[in-house]
Amino acid sequence: MNTTLQRAIILSLLVLLMAATRSHVFNHFTPVPDASWAVFLIAGFYLRSWSRLVLPGLLALAVAIDWAVITGQGMSFWSHYCVSAGYWMLLPAHAAMWAAGAWLRRGYGGASVAALGRLAAAVVLATATCHLLAQGGFYWLSNAVAEPTFAGWALNYGHWFLPYLSATAMFVALAAIAQVVAEAISRHGAVSAPARDKRR
Repeated sequence: MNTTLQRAIILSLLVLLMAATRSHVFNHFTPVPDASWAVFLIAGFYLRSWSRLVLPGLLALAVAIDWAVITGQGMSFWSHYCVSAGYWMLLPAHAAMWAAGAWLRRGYGGASVAALGRLAAAVVLATATCHLLAQGGFYWLSNAVAEPTFAGWALNYGHWFLPYLSATAMFVALAAIAQVVAEAISRHGAVSAPARDKRR
């Protein structure tokens, strides 16, 4: 399988994952959490060389899904509770997740304890940054909070941070496991090939 085909398959899977989980993004209590933040991080890792097309495409997809969900419920997208000036802070928030994935890719040399440590740090820091932009944008720039205060913002940030971190970490962990398995299969194939050649 060539690299272009591999990337196309990964992109297709990530698009399907975001479409399947983000479609209930306006209900925070569904059994399967929104995978959008993890999708951007994973995409940054695997599709960094396609960033000029894929990053804007995924950002547009996220907005399109939100629009479809809101209008599908018979509401106006522009007058929805979650759509305000702060809504557009999701664009740099998601881009921060992509940047974390791209950073991980630049220093990645294969599965190792050090790589796991970098991954854990990237997930926590990127999620904290993404949440800062997304939640901060909503808290400070929307009309949802009548009298915003720093204490109120900090309380709200802390309340939602762990749920978002756990959801992101879960999906990223699944991708990391798939990466480790793929590397193991690749190494096994590379070791087996010379043995097969000797028997010929």
